[in-house]
Amino acid sequence: MTRRKPLPGHLREAPFRVDQAHAAGVSRSRLRAADLCAPTRGVRRMRDDASPHPEPGATASERMRMLSALLRSDVEGFAPALTPHQFFSHETGLALLGAPLPYTSDARRQVHVSVRRPHALPRRRGVHGHRLQARESARWHVDSLPIEHPARMWRQAASDWQLDDLIVAGDFLVHPRNKLVTIDDLRREIAEAGDVGGRLGAALREIRAGAESPEETRLRLLLTRAGLPEPELNMNLFDADGAFVARLDLAYPRFRVAPEYDGRGHAEADQFARDADRWDGIRAEGWEHVRILSHHLRPDPQVAIDKVAVALFAAGWRPGRT
Repeated sequence: MTRRKPLPGHLREAPFRVDQAHAAGVSRSRLRAADLCAPTRGVRRMRDDASPHPEPGATASERMRMLSALLRSDVEGFAPALTPHQFFSHETGLALLGAPLPYTSDARRQVHVSVRRPHALPRRRGVHGHRLQARESARWHVDSLPIEHPARMWRQAASDWQLDDLIVAGDFLVHPRNKLVTIDDLRREIAEAGDVGGRLGAALREIRAGAESPEETRLRLLLTRAGLPEPELNMNLFDADGAFVARLDLAYPRFRVAPEYDGRGHAEADQFARDADRWDGIRAEGWEHVRILSHHLRPDPQVAIDKVAVALFAAGWRPGRT
C-alpha cells in the first residue's frame, strides 16, 4: 500500500484552498485522500471524526453549546472560499461574537454569508446567501473572520428571530463587559436601516445593560411582564463591615429579595458547597434568596412568578408600587 505523503505543516493547521495546496506542491490525488474532507467547493481540511455534534439526551444548554461549536467549525471550513466582498452576517456573525442564539431542534445551524449591492449573491452548498442593500462598509473581524457590524447583524437577525431572542442578544451586545455596542448604537441602526415588523423597537425598550446570561434576561422578562417590579441587575452585596458577600443576579434592594436562576442539571459537589455557603451569606444579610430551577419555568412559568411574588409580598410589596 502506498504511504500517504504528509501535507505541508501550514495546510494541516486550518482549512485551505485547493489552489494554495497546488502552489505548495500538493498533487490532485493527495487532495482526494481519505484524511481530507471538502467543507465547500475548492476548500479542503483535515478530517476530524471527533467534531462536535449534539448527543441524544443532552440538555438544552448543552445542545446549544455543541451546535455553536459545530457552527464555528462550519464557518472556519467555508472562510477560505470567501471573496473580498463577502462576510459572515445575521446570526452566524452574532455567534462568532459569542452572542446567545435561539434554541433549535435542527441538527446544525445555517452559515449566513452576505454581500452588499452591487456584488453578486453568494451561492454555495450549505450557505444561506444574502444580497444586502448598499451601505457604507462597517466590517469587523473575529479571529480574522470577517463579520458585519454587531448592530447591523442584530437587525438582520430580526428577520428570523422572535422578540425575546432579540432582547437576549441585545443584552449581550450592550453589556459593558463585552464592549461591543451601546443601546444608542442599536437605536441608530433602527433609525438608519428601519425596523423589522416592529420587533426591533419593541426589543430595544426591554434591553438592559447589565444582564450577564440569557437565563437572567428571560427570568427578568417573565417577572416584569407578570406585573412584578423590575429588578436591579448583578448588584454587589456587602455586609455591614463592607466585605463582599455575593453578586446578586436579580435584586430588589428595597424589599431585600434576590431571585436567581439555577439551571444546572448535575452540580459538582465542591461547587454546590460553595454555592450553599453563598446562599447562607445572602440570607445572613437579611435577604430572601429565591432559587428558580428549570422545573419552576417549564412547563408552567407561573410557578416561578409565584415564588418571587410571594417573597415580595412578604417583604411589603403590593401591585402598583415600585
